[in-house]
Amino acid sequence: MEYIRYRIAEAERRADFEKAYAAAALQLDLAPQCLGYELSHGVEEPDRSILRIEWTSVEDHEQGFRGGPQFPPFLEAIRPYIGDIEEMKHYSRTAVVAADGGVA
Repeated sequence: MEYIRYRIAEAERRADFEKAYAAAALQLDLAPQCLGYELSHGVEEPDRSILRIEWTSVEDHEQGFRGGPQFPPFLEAIRPYIGDIEEMKHYSRTAVVAADGGVA
């Protein structure tokens, strides 16, 4: 699981940011290494956003996706927001999960 935390102060840039990720997400949909993704923005702190991407593995992300045909157009779409990244890290799940798998 990869989490990317963004901080974008200007409201108009936040709207453009979401549009950019909607375009970039088309490349994630095409990438066999990507199992799913979700972009969320802060309620209490609307200048913060978190992108969660589930990859088949860290190696598949770093070598497969980044070396594949979907990466250049993905990067081009989100390039204006790279400087707004506060954290970009991979995490692994633990055994602590909702009993029903988190389904509401």
